[in-house]
Amino acid sequence: MSYQIELRHLKYFLAVAEDLHFRKAAEKLYISQPGLSRQIRQMEDDLNVKLFERNNRNVVLTPAGLYLKKEASTLLKNLENALSHTKLLDEGAEGKIKLGYVGSTMQNVIPDLLVAFRKHHPEVRFSLKEMYNMRQIEALLSQEIDVGFVRLNEVPDELNIKPVFKDTFSLVLPENHSSSSDNFTSLSQLKHESFILFEKDYSPAYYKSVMSIFDYGKFTPLVSHTTVHANTIFKLVENGFGIAIVPTSLKLGYDMPIKFIELSKIPQRTILSAVWNKKNRNPMLSKILKFI
Repeated sequence: MSYQIELRHLKYFLAVAEDLHFRKAAEKLYISQPGLSRQIRQMEDDLNVKLFERNNRNVVLTPAGLYLKKEASTLLKNLENALSHTKLLDEGAEGKIKLGYVGSTMQNVIPDLLVAFRKHHPEVRFSLKEMYNMRQIEALLSQEIDVGFVRLNEVPDELNIKPVFKDTFSLVLPENHSSSSDNFTSLSQLKHESFILFEKDYSPAYYKSVMSIFDYGKFTPLVSHTTVHANTIFKLVENGFGIAIVPTSLKLGYDMPIKFIELSKIPQRTILSAVWNKKNRNPMLSKILKFI
């Protein structure tokens, strides 16, 4: 080839492919718009491929451009991870694993996993990031994280999923609420209460399971508040703004004037699963999966 494609050219291409706007991409790259346009045009000429459809109003990726965007993103992420791993080895570390998780896993699943793994691999470094379910899927696809812990029943074909923990649901009530484990018989006795739930976007599958609990109780709940944080739910319950239904494991680690009634007799369960990208090449991934 008369023109040598370098990593910076792929970065230029991806910047335009993400924004579909040459001026915005040029600003992010700190280069001139004409200069960026020239680089992209030269890249297209050298490959003899049209990557973008351009007119005065918008920029659109061609099918070839869409394909290159996906592959170039993976290529650059793999290179970034490889260079990062190389630096870790030079510093004396065995490697690094990046974990995403929903809040409830920090009660026992994540701590137990890290303690067990560290006994065998003390030189591995960890990066932990709390993320709601669908954000984890995005991060797994882009290899921003190596393993995610989610409450989802299905994931994209590019990912593997492994159930790791099945949990019951529990009611969460203010400490002074008249209902207790001794007198609770059916969810229907609470049908006039206001309910505080995790947002549907937190996990559509989880939300569907919770709503099926109300179907099981034969009433439609009055949902007064939604959130993605368990601590917010518990504070609202504590202050009398409603009651809630959450995974039973969430009661661990909280010391608040609230009480839990486990709904052990209903059929619904929530499943926590580990998810990872099939193409992830982090050497630490296969090692930590042995502990999951």
